[in-house]
Amino acid sequence: MNNPWKDINLDDYEQHMSSENVQQLQTLNKLMKEQLSSYKVKSVMILGVAGGNGLSYIDKRNFDKVYGVDINETYLSACMERYLELKDVFEAICTDLTDKSVRLPHADLIIANLLVEYIGYECFQKIIKLVTPQYVSCVIQIDNDVSYVSDSPYIHVFERLDEIHHQINGNALICAMNEIGYEKQMYTETELPNKMRFARLDFIR
Repeated sequence: MNNPWKDINLDDYEQHMSSENVQQLQTLNKLMKEQLSSYKVKSVMILGVAGGNGLSYIDKRNFDKVYGVDINETYLSACMERYLELKDVFEAICTDLTDKSVRLPHADLIIANLLVEYIGYECFQKIIKLVTPQYVSCVIQIDNDVSYVSDSPYIHVFERLDEIHHQINGNALICAMNEIGYEKQMYTETELPNKMRFARLDFIR
């Protein structure tokens, strides 16, 4: 069965994520700025890069390589069109992270925002072991017993995500990372509309 993320229009996704009732695009943008500046690294891999929200904070003088990974080729094309100034360092990788044969290059830092929810702990562990980063920074959503997709005029485009969605718990993610040799570096929470929160969890090897 086709992964539902391949069929979600980027404009619909971004309109939903930035709508007044959701405000997740804006919040992730701020968090991404912090994630990119938290560690002195020369390479970063952004899992589930979508349309490149946050790539504007990449300073080519500080990074030798920036990998943008996504299952949707159209999303990656948008990244390359929007951030032409990064063409010397940005490399798009179109792949399904749940594919058992997936191959990825090394990066010093992995950023995975709202990504673990769609691949699960075990698959995330596998990806981390493939890439062997020194640091991992994740953002997960805390739903507080409400729907994991906020209400907006675009909510219908996310109907099939139930097929691949995993309920993620911060403590369980910490345990999963400990199992593969990563210790929690920090934990912060950010309030969102609709009684939701984002939790940022950083890990170090």
